[in-house]
Amino acid sequence: MSTQPQDDGRNVGNPIMDESPTLDQGQSGKAESGSTPTMVNPHSLMRLLQCPRCSRPLRVPFRLPCGNTLCRACLPPVTKRDIRVSYPQDESRKEGFRCFWHAEEQEDRFAVEHSMGDCGVDVTVGKVVEVLDHIASSANHHAEGGEEEHSVRVSWTRADGEFKTALLEEGAYLGTFRLMRDGELEYDVRDMEYPDVETFQSSDQEMLDRFRRDVRNELDCQVCYGLLLDPVTSPCGHTFCRRCVAMILDHSDLCPVCRRRLAAASTSKDSSHKNAILTALIDSLYPDEIPSRREAAEAEGDIDTEKDVPLFVCTVSFPHMPTFLHVFEDRYRLMMRRVMENRNGRFGMVMYNVYPGNRPLRAFMQYGTMLRVDRFEYLPDGRSLVSSVGTTKFKIVDFNVVDDYYVARTERVDDLPLAEEEALEARELAAHPRPVADSPSSPDGNATGDQTPVPLESLTTQELYQMCLDYIEKRRAEASPWLHRRILSTYGPPPTDPARFPYWLASILPVSEKEKYKLLPMRSVRERLKLAAGWVRMFDSPEWNSPSSSFTGSVL
Repeated sequence: MSTQPQDDGRNVGNPIMDESPTLDQGQSGKAESGSTPTMVNPHSLMRLLQCPRCSRPLRVPFRLPCGNTLCRACLPPVTKRDIRVSYPQDESRKEGFRCFWHAEEQEDRFAVEHSMGDCGVDVTVGKVVEVLDHIASSANHHAEGGEEEHSVRVSWTRADGEFKTALLEEGAYLGTFRLMRDGELEYDVRDMEYPDVETFQSSDQEMLDRFRRDVRNELDCQVCYGLLLDPVTSPCGHTFCRRCVAMILDHSDLCPVCRRRLAAASTSKDSSHKNAILTALIDSLYPDEIPSRREAAEAEGDIDTEKDVPLFVCTVSFPHMPTFLHVFEDRYRLMMRRVMENRNGRFGMVMYNVYPGNRPLRAFMQYGTMLRVDRFEYLPDGRSLVSSVGTTKFKIVDFNVVDDYYVARTERVDDLPLAEEEALEARELAAHPRPVADSPSSPDGNATGDQTPVPLESLTTQELYQMCLDYIEKRRAEASPWLHRRILSTYGPPPTDPARFPYWLASILPVSEKEKYKLLPMRSVRERLKLAAGWVRMFDSPEWNSPSSSFTGSVL
């Protein structure tokens, strides 16, 4: 029997240590080896690996964006999504389903539907269940061979109030697992009583130790090869330490295992990105390793905030775009020498404050881009030439002066999750319906009949992107000087990823630094493309291209 789970905060990631007073008595000390705790509540442990829908062990665990996990076969019916969005253009995002846990709570119809593109098989949890299943099968084989068995009498109360008991002939752990496997233990059972305390000091301890030992290799991060710390699982199903994902994203947006795209939002502290099942499992099985891992991570600093980031106050830089510097000031010579002595070779680029009265950041703007040095060349007189590339955006929360240059404490600025990006586009298109015209719109967003510009808010994200691409092709055919071959060889061709395109366009388009800076605080791909499309529309306007135009130089 299975019941529909209620979103009471207990469906996944509940505390795994024993909640009943029976096991709390005399059960929190160390084993004889002094390296592991004696016991973990069997029901709390097994319930972590139980499907909230069918109440059986997770088979092909499927993780949802809301943080819940259930069997792949227990998903609700998958249908075509009734949502008008164009970004991202991914076939897997065109199908979705209503969330079990949030469908009745959320009034917003865009927030209760999960896209299949945001879901994925949890490979690590699946392997943990396989390890437990293998242990149960081998224990059953030994029992058939005549080895001694022991039994434990347990009792529990179902959600409907019915009181039940069972005799677990294979011990507390394997017996509870088999109850769950046979469908006799509902997911919504809260308290199971294990009155035979002495049983937990013999064969069940051996069973728990074996599970710890056999599952240990499955819980190592495939980047740092240490025990997973604050594990996050990407839609491709692979799990890494949250800090390791942030490190990966500094160099690439691809999963190091399967090469599928990683979401930058997975580094967020949002609980929906954290793998609650693995977190609870690791905290209970390896309580001696986690404190030392966390202490070492804290010594390296929080990944969301970085301390003592050296700042180069000069210009606007963007993620994924190159920045070239000629370093000649004494303070920046010293700063860059220290940057090169650091193994990560990173520093922050910020532009001068162009808004009088912008306080407390008087000398420079609040948002900037982290740069990683690609090539560094010393000149004979002490100057240097630096080639660097942007990695992530940041916001300055505090700063200080060290040896005449600025250092700051920064926070990462990542893009919105794709689900929020889709919802933003859908809301805006619904709020700004496209004007009715006698003829369809042209690719540049103008009504072809009367040349009346279509409001940018009425265009889909892909139409905004295509408008910019069409303008680039038009100006390239006209041999515009800002599309010279040398410039394109430096910055590359137009990116095929709409998220990166505005950064590329701002890097080569003759617009002012003040105008370019507007891209840095923006977390939405659509908002950045609307800004870029606004530049394109202005540059392509008759007023701008008129011989009598008063516009000169860059956009102000």
